[in-house]
Amino acid sequence: MNSTERTRCTGGSALQPAASPHVSALMFSAGLAGNLLALALLLRRRRPASLFHALVLALVLTDLLGTCSVSPLVLASYHRNRTLLALAPATRLCLAFGFCMSFFGLATMLILFGMALERCLALGQPYFYERFLSPRAAFVALPAAYAFAAAFCSLPLLGFGHYVQYCPGTWCFIQMHSDQLRRDGKDVAFSLLYATLLLLLIVAVLLCNLSVIANLVRMHRRGQKTRRPAALGKFSMAEEVDHLLLLSIMTITFVICSLPFTIRAYINQVDGVEGDHEWDLLALRFLSINSIVDPWVFAILRPPLLRLARSVLCCQAAPAPRDSAEGPGTAKSQQVPRLGPGGR
Repeated sequence: MNSTERTRCTGGSALQPAASPHVSALMFSAGLAGNLLALALLLRRRRPASLFHALVLALVLTDLLGTCSVSPLVLASYHRNRTLLALAPATRLCLAFGFCMSFFGLATMLILFGMALERCLALGQPYFYERFLSPRAAFVALPAAYAFAAAFCSLPLLGFGHYVQYCPGTWCFIQMHSDQLRRDGKDVAFSLLYATLLLLLIVAVLLCNLSVIANLVRMHRRGQKTRRPAALGKFSMAEEVDHLLLLSIMTITFVICSLPFTIRAYINQVDGVEGDHEWDLLALRFLSINSIVDPWVFAILRPPLLRLARSVLCCQAAPAPRDSAEGPGTAKSQQVPRLGPGGR
């Protein structure tokens, strides 16, 4: 993409001639259907809510709100054949669009980190978890995560970084390339800071999942029983494997969708010159897919599929032991509140 085409994308009022709404409409439909399906599965759950359940519900609602807040603007832009800058005066719509994309993307990843940390503490620090982390803890953690994401993503609105329009003119996001007219570093510093935060979240989630795996292996070697008092009951290995499978697949999608943007942000900062903006656009599209994939992962990973996955991973000839055949969340344990990834 040459400088003339880039200028037309960042400051133009008409969409590019080859722009088509089909991909955007498909993404919106898939995201909306997946989130509504996942929400319905969660709401039909009859067992008492756990902290993990509250975080999954918050993740689905966040993805749903993110999809409904930005996708209709994209479709309206295609319908009127006008860019976001031309749909509203004073770049207000572009700024709002860029803020929503960065906010909901960061909030989703913070909640995913919360889910991984919750499982890590539930298995690694059971006494601390049982005493301090009830489902009500979500009423503290979630507002804190939303407040942090909102404050962080408001920095470009205060002058640190910029939200700019990207081709074909139907969406805005964090500026990833230096402004050739004012190369003071602040125009791309925020993109580097945002990418660094995503990278830290990736590492943190991976470490939490590794800790969960290590704890599960230790407990399995002890005969699927912990050394806690007998009154706390028997540990349900099948349930925790289900939680781990759900978190692991969500983490994989998280990494796949986030790493391209992180890599491009660092490459742009190191090069310091105009690069290939088509790769930037591809990285940003990957970042926006995460909220579409997550609910479908939750909806597809139903108990029968999880039982099959457990049997494959554990190299068992039979599908699962009795507690697994009954589905996630059937074994009783006071140490860790349970939730089957299928919402039952």
